[in-house]
Amino acid sequence: MPEMLSTDADLHGQPTEENLGRLQFTTLLYYLQVTNPDNGLVRDKTDPRAPASIAAIGMALATIPVVVERGVIIREFAAKITRKRLRFLIELPQGPEPDASGYKGFFYHFLDIETGGRVWQSELSTIDSAFLFAGALTVATYFDQDTADEAEIRQLATALYERADWNWARDHGPTLTHGWRPESGFIPYRWRGYDEGMLLYILGLGSPTYPLPAESYTAYTESYEWRNMFGRELLYSGPLFTHQLSHMWVDFRGIRDAFMREHDSDYFQNSRQATFVQQEYAIRNPMDFVGYGAHCWGFTASDGPGWVTRVVNGVKREFFDYIARGAPFGPDDGTVSPWVVIASLPFAPEIVIPTARNFARMNLGMTRLYGFKPSFNQSFVVEDSPTGWWVTPYHFGIDQGPVVLMVENYRTGLLWDIMRRCEPIVTGLRKAGFTGGWL
Repeated sequence: MPEMLSTDADLHGQPTEENLGRLQFTTLLYYLQVTNPDNGLVRDKTDPRAPASIAAIGMALATIPVVVERGVIIREFAAKITRKRLRFLIELPQGPEPDASGYKGFFYHFLDIETGGRVWQSELSTIDSAFLFAGALTVATYFDQDTADEAEIRQLATALYERADWNWARDHGPTLTHGWRPESGFIPYRWRGYDEGMLLYILGLGSPTYPLPAESYTAYTESYEWRNMFGRELLYSGPLFTHQLSHMWVDFRGIRDAFMREHDSDYFQNSRQATFVQQEYAIRNPMDFVGYGAHCWGFTASDGPGWVTRVVNGVKREFFDYIARGAPFGPDDGTVSPWVVIASLPFAPEIVIPTARNFARMNLGMTRLYGFKPSFNQSFVVEDSPTGWWVTPYHFGIDQGPVVLMVENYRTGLLWDIMRRCEPIVTGLRKAGFTGGWL
């Protein structure tokens, strides 16, 4: 099978539908193959010992409309798969006990893939639960036909979302906490300043049962940082994924909240600027890492070579394991993530496509099972590696969804169109002060 986008003749041209479709399909296979068919729970990563990730389950749900519309699974059977997954989730035990699956409507970050019980003493995660709720609302909106299965999907998905107690998750403050543990209570960190947490607030504001007050969103935006980087004005957040994940569901083109009205921009344009900042950082390559350049960039939360120090070409280098890398202020250890580049396709296709072509030449498994390897590091030599340098051995459930969904939004706008009809999303945006455009 030829590598996607691998021809040199038209470096800056548009990818063919066939090329994008192939990448999308190989990436999508993760959710079809790394899912427990008994209950619909999805592994966090391809390590066979890995538990289920509640965020990966939400992203798997969100890809169901793509699976149907692209002819991978017929709608009738996709509905049955969806119904089974939602039914299992809604029936999992909720309560303050340490071995429950969740509490106050939220879920623990990691669950046993067979039983759905909490594992690793993981935290009750507000953001990972939000990805689950967004996925549930996707299928609730998409499956709109008058059949028993589709009616039950709407009922189950709505119940799953509406039982989340957003005000409890504020712990008496204006902003949402990162989560809670039965052993120690609320996590001291809060969602404030621009990041993927925007989705949390939109969902919380849109809840018909436990809605957040409008001042919660105001408090979230109060610590925003508007900066000029490499001559580009934008709302800063370092890791590229933070500029993408809310956008998988919400079409921010032309809609603005108070902050964006003040700066004559919108969050879509902001993500475009952030994508160019990442590329420019790689071109300048201030730390002189191997491989960085106009067609090799993408800094985000990702797996890495490990917590180790090495001398590389006479320079002492510190490398990291799984961490949120970012640009231009780091952390940076030479690790690049192809998936996060592809997920910026709707924002900046003119730099994403040539970069994807470059990655296609680098033996990163693009047309093989699950698509691009999610991260690699050319400064970290590994002698027995097929590439000669470190490449992560795993694929991660939360990296696959952004590729599938953002490629689809670039191709057809499918997810954006679905969620424009999703009442809680529309309500949440309006309560956050968004106006204009399609809203």
